Amino acid sequence: MRGFELYDAGTVKEAVDLLQKHGSRTVKVLGGGSDLVGGVMKDWVQGKGMPLPEVLIDLTTIKDLATIKLDGGSTTIGAVVTLQEIVDNDELKKRLPLLTQAAESVASPLIRNFGTLGGNVNQRPRCWFFRGEDFNCYKKGGDFCYAVTGDNRYHAIIGGELCYIVHPSDTSVALLALNAKAKIAGVGGDRDVAFDNYFIGPREDVLRENVLKPNEFMTHVEIPNPASGTKFGWTKLKDRQVYDFALISVAAAFTVDGGTWKDGRVTLGGVAPVPYRAKVVEDALKGKNIKDTIKTAAAQIRTVARPMSVNAYKVDLAQGLIERTIMEALGN
Repeated sequence: MRGFELYDAGTVKEAVDLLQKHGSRTVKVLGGGSDLVGGVMKDWVQGKGMPLPEVLIDLTTIKDLATIKLDGGSTTIGAVVTLQEIVDNDELKKRLPLLTQAAESVASPLIRNFGTLGGNVNQRPRCWFFRGEDFNCYKKGGDFCYAVTGDNRYHAIIGGELCYIVHPSDTSVALLALNAKAKIAGVGGDRDVAFDNYFIGPREDVLRENVLKPNEFMTHVEIPNPASGTKFGWTKLKDRQVYDFALISVAAAFTVDGGTWKDGRVTLGGVAPVPYRAKVVEDALKGKNIKDTIKTAAAQIRTVARPMSVNAYKVDLAQGLIERTIMEALGN
């Protein structure tokens, strides 16, 4: 691993000041470090468009970013709250069971004890070409996606182009279903960005996965309180039934009236370069009896899928898991 400078920030302002001070160098903020230090830097994942960081700023020393606040209108979770703290929080289990279930499905207990919410949301893709030092792919600043002609069994079936990675974050899929927003701090000031607009696909910028600029970082995630009676569903299918990333994951949060879908969201992981909101499924269910419509609605995912040479099986999985997740949430 290449050497780097490490700075502890005591406050958000100190972290922003450090970003500004070292702005002429390659700087990254650090949470638990399981991906950035234990993955990207350890494995020397770099390229023309992805230099290894020279400076790391530790955010875990900022107390305000390590809190969970539940009030009458929303829940705010700091970016350095660990995944296990989310899993263990009894109030979150009652208010946002979808998020706690998604967090519990991440990796192993060891990693959940130091992996953070911000780190999970903002981690880099797990494509084996991107992570392989011998492949100077589009995402590292090269001029080719090796998944197009190579082994693409785990790659995107929706929204590819240039790069066919899938977004690896389980919590992001849940947070998108919960209509969350990210709070961001940076040299240019603070801003809020809804999760609907937070993630960036390769068509917009192949070198990035989210809206964060080099001199910005996520401070908190805010989730509005779900409407009374909201149904929640979470399913994650893995290649190995131990600690693994999702082949397909499905999150659902919706309200019903006498078995009829009133409003809600259906989101998927493992299918696209960003956490994917399946609006075609939502539209097919809206105002209709769920039991009568679910098979037809779930099949709408086929209208947006564009599988590659060896990953068409994912389309079948996505359709089946959408149906199962919604029906289980409904209580059937």
